[in-house]
Amino acid sequence: MQARGLTRRFGDLVAVDHVDLSISRGQVYGFLGPNGSGKSTTLRMLCGLLTPTSGEVQVLGLRIPEQAEALKRRIGYMTQKFSLYEDLTILENLQFLAAIHDLPRAKIKARVDEMIERYHFGDRRGQLAGTLSGGQKQRLALACSVLHEPELLLLDEPTSAVDPESRRDFWANLFELADAGTTLLVSTHYMDEAERCHRLAILESGRLVADDTPQALCAALPGRVWRIHTAQTRQAEKNLRSHAEVLGVAQIGTDLRVLAATSLDEAALRRLLPDGDAVNIEAVTPNLEDVFVAATKLGRAEAA
Repeated sequence: MQARGLTRRFGDLVAVDHVDLSISRGQVYGFLGPNGSGKSTTLRMLCGLLTPTSGEVQVLGLRIPEQAEALKRRIGYMTQKFSLYEDLTILENLQFLAAIHDLPRAKIKARVDEMIERYHFGDRRGQLAGTLSGGQKQRLALACSVLHEPELLLLDEPTSAVDPESRRDFWANLFELADAGTTLLVSTHYMDEAERCHRLAILESGRLVADDTPQALCAALPGRVWRIHTAQTRQAEKNLRSHAEVLGVAQIGTDLRVLAATSLDEAALRRLLPDGDAVNIEAVTPNLEDVFVAATKLGRAEAA
């Protein structure tokens, strides 16, 4: 999958701004960004649901939007909002989607039974979809999205309304699909989900501000991360936030986690902290949240 100069405007608003992407088959590729960063718009353009204002897109060897209709038969799409029929049973939803996707009649029963078994609905096939828990609804939505064995699966913040255990199980199902050769594009705002992706794009105000493996992004962080323990946490945080070379400050338990420019060393940090305070400062390994803060802040500065 390739995209070059992918752009989408809505009037004067540039929702996606000249994004370049290269995504390998069988890869779990994540889109991380705040609300309004262009994640959903990018996904919709890549699958042919939304026509780009400009740019070139090729997905599964097809030109988009010219061959979008042919692409639709080869992809699955799952939104964050449960969009199946709540007044139909699990079995009826699967049977209906099988008919919509024009699965051969002789194949429908075997494929539906396979989905019910794989996604653990064996004892619930007659249950109404509207009575399922959040995690169960997401599993059913995933089963319906892959019923026709798509080569590409797009998931737009698919776990935003489920508990951590259900999210973990959901991701286990995604990796099974990737291992079988399905390419997955996943938008998320959860850092732990972003860390699971093979490769990750970080979007800010429609612009691509980072694109690499999560490990490489952390290793290339343009700054340093410090953990600071102080008795005057609130005053220390206020002092740090006012300094131009401090990119981010977050309280983790009783400590402050500080993302700062490389030029701000330990001695300089100490001078920013309240006088007479007993302070412990320790350099720590960057994580993906640090990368996200740095990339989006620098992206906003470049766009200004």
